[in-house]
Amino acid sequence: MTLHHTKHHQTYVNGLNAAEEAYSATDSTTKKISLQSALKFNGGGHINHCLFWKNLAPSKEQGGKIVSGGELERALVRDFGSVEEFKKEMNTKTAAVQGSGWGWLVGFSLLEICFPKFMFCSGTGI
Repeated sequence: MTLHHTKHHQTYVNGLNAAEEAYSATDSTTKKISLQSALKFNGGGHINHCLFWKNLAPSKEQGGKIVSGGELERALVRDFGSVEEFKKEMNTKTAAVQGSGWGWLVGFSLLEICFPKFMFCSGTGI
């Protein structure tokens, strides 16, 4: 995890800082528009990793496990038919996301898939 934090996540932070600096240094609308993709990609990658670090839990504390009969499992079954069907849809939808293909499941009532790399959330499920 140290390598991931100090190399991979840091690359997004460095890219975001460089894009923000270039954005601030120009008065050119064309240049600012050309920097939007770098801002979204690197800013989203940074946000993505911040969420990752904040929500990371050791496996000995059941990190990454869905509690059988718990609130999340019930919501996934209600909205997707099964946990496996949710995983299938999540993997399909996030595979095309620029970068690492990460997506976030947000909320239990509407179950949204959120793509922080693009600052976009779908409020209609997947």
